[in-house]
Amino acid sequence: QVQLVESGGGLVQAGGSLRLSCAASGSIFSRNTMDWYRQAPGKQRELVARITSGGSTTYADSVKGRFTISRDNAKNTAYLQMNSLKPEDTAVYYCRSVITLRVYWGQGTQVTVSS
Repeated sequence: QVQLVESGGGLVQAGGSLRLSCAASGSIFSRNTMDWYRQAPGKQRELVARITSGGSTTYADSVKGRFTISRDNAKNTAYLQMNSLKPEDTAVYYCRSVITLRVYWGQGTQVTVSS
């Protein structure tokens, strides 16, 4: 059974940094594209960053230059390094992966950025 478990969220002041982790189990992690999404109160869930099995990355315009997605296949873990955080980055952050056409989500981790 595939499981995705996020960690690393918390409360930080504007301009600060956090690193989120997504630990995966139950699949061949290295073959999977990993996504980070976020959902702010009253808003739709949006794609923040993506990393393919080959290491190619894409970012939402709102986080380009501030966030970095990476992966460690030996640890079956994906990361989201978030720098220069802004209050508008406040949201629940989820990792996601599509494995054999099935979508898996983690439980989410709260990130709150105070002004």
